[in-house]
Amino acid sequence: MRSRGSQNRLSGYSSFGSPLYALLLALVAAIATLYVAERLWQDAESRVYLLEELQRRTGQGQSAVSVDDTLKIIDCREQQKKLSALETELAAARQEGFVPKHLSGNDGKHPTKKVLLVIGIMTTFGRKKNRDAIRKAWMPTGADMKKLADKKGIIARFVIGTSANRGDNLDKEIETENTQSHDFIILDGQVEAPEEKSKKIKSFFIYAADKWDAAFYVKVNDDVFVNLDALGEVLTSHLDEPRLYIGCMKSGEVFSESTHRWHEPDWWKFGDGKSYFQHASGQVYVISKALAQFISINRAFLRTYAHDDVSTGSWFIGLDVIHLDERKFCCSSWSPGAICAAV
Repeated sequence: MRSRGSQNRLSGYSSFGSPLYALLLALVAAIATLYVAERLWQDAESRVYLLEELQRRTGQGQSAVSVDDTLKIIDCREQQKKLSALETELAAARQEGFVPKHLSGNDGKHPTKKVLLVIGIMTTFGRKKNRDAIRKAWMPTGADMKKLADKKGIIARFVIGTSANRGDNLDKEIETENTQSHDFIILDGQVEAPEEKSKKIKSFFIYAADKWDAAFYVKVNDDVFVNLDALGEVLTSHLDEPRLYIGCMKSGEVFSESTHRWHEPDWWKFGDGKSYFQHASGQVYVISKALAQFISINRAFLRTYAHDDVSTGSWFIGLDVIHLDERKFCCSSWSPGAICAAV
């Protein structure tokens, strides 16, 4: 016999199998299915959107570039920029400066302006006769001076400083002469005096290196006659030597006596032997472009001695420079093929 509680439980259990209950379960299952499907669809759309956006930002569907590849690309672009800059500089050099024949690429139809050498003729006040003699003998004037520069790449100028009393008659005489000849380099700030010769030479190289981009720079005294064709021929054969110091090399005694004509105040720096190192004779010598630039850059630190030829030689002792003893630069006598002759 069953109790009333048992019957109630049985009647409750039987209600789960009724059609109404089954309908409710089906409805809940359908709603749950639709909810899960909608969430999955939204997640899929989000993933697709995010993927498309990532692809757009990283290169329109292409995979991202690694750090190493990026550095390689940057380096390649920098090399291309450098190559382009060098090509531009080379083109400018061919048009404005000197380029050896085997590098010029010139077909002769469009000649380029070349500066082979700049000659500085050291002169002083009261030496107009010497200058006039040089103008008549080997230094062109007027239109011929321009032709010499245009056709042979040779520029020649007299070099002088200024009077200690700036603007006096000495300066005015030089200014008047230059107005007529246009062949002077007047070094402003450089006093024209015998004891200033070494500094004057340094000032000339500084001025010339800054003004003209030449292959060589030449120092000549105003009592020396120069064979320009022979000089140009010799120097052209040395265009491939970037650090060249050429002249009639010599040495000599260092005089410590203050009364001696060639007294050297810094005689003690040359050792017990009292002999100068090898250097080019001051009548005429040549330095290459790199050495002129070295002088210009280091102007504040280069020591000068009593004699200008010794001073110039001292600047190159510690450098990797070719000291070329060319006997054609010895001006004591004129001989076939000689470059110079002292008057």
